[in-house]
Amino acid sequence: MTRQTISLDSALSDYLLAIGVTESPLLRELREENASHRMAKMQIAPEQGQLLGWLARLIGARRYLEIGVFTGYSSLAVAQALPEDGEIVACDVSNEFTQVARRYWEKAGMTERIRLVLQPAINTLNELIAAGETGRFDLAFIDADKPSYPAYFEACLQLVRPGGIIAIDNVFLNGRVVDPKPEDPPGVHILHAFNASLVHDERVHHVTLPVGDGLTLLIRR
Repeated sequence: MTRQTISLDSALSDYLLAIGVTESPLLRELREENASHRMAKMQIAPEQGQLLGWLARLIGARRYLEIGVFTGYSSLAVAQALPEDGEIVACDVSNEFTQVARRYWEKAGMTERIRLVLQPAINTLNELIAAGETGRFDLAFIDADKPSYPAYFEACLQLVRPGGIIAIDNVFLNGRVVDPKPEDPPGVHILHAFNASLVHDERVHHVTLPVGDGLTLLIRR
């Protein structure tokens, strides 16, 4: 029994992966490829991918909205957890990074269920709202540019159904959100205020977990 979450050294982290994460061969292959990527820090932790897939199964998700794709690890993890008629809308701005995602989606036979939209995510979210997609997504994952998190969250509140889940990544920013300094980038200050605002937001039930770089999970009321 412990009153505080313990930190993970490399040995315990490896043990966690061994007993707590069941990656498909393609997910493992993608994660290993990402390890040498020049932007490897953008790769989510494998236990986050496992958790997203678990949540999708838990709530019987059929439609998933992803904001920030990178090379497609999170979208592939969720795609493999959706039913055969599942649908994903994936938002990103990088054709370069998402070319890797497309390659792995094709290998997994998931291309038909994933619609990738390459433009600023807020534009895509507004277009979905205008197209009548309000309340039609079961699960959303926000993992993109931090200054836009409040806008992404507000859009997801419209697009995710009551009882659906909004997951938000990197809410710790490697600890910088605890006590932002005047010289910190605007995104640090924005995320600090955003995290605080969620605590008493009556539109959601919320929990923040020390998974990866901090993961907030919200159930839309």
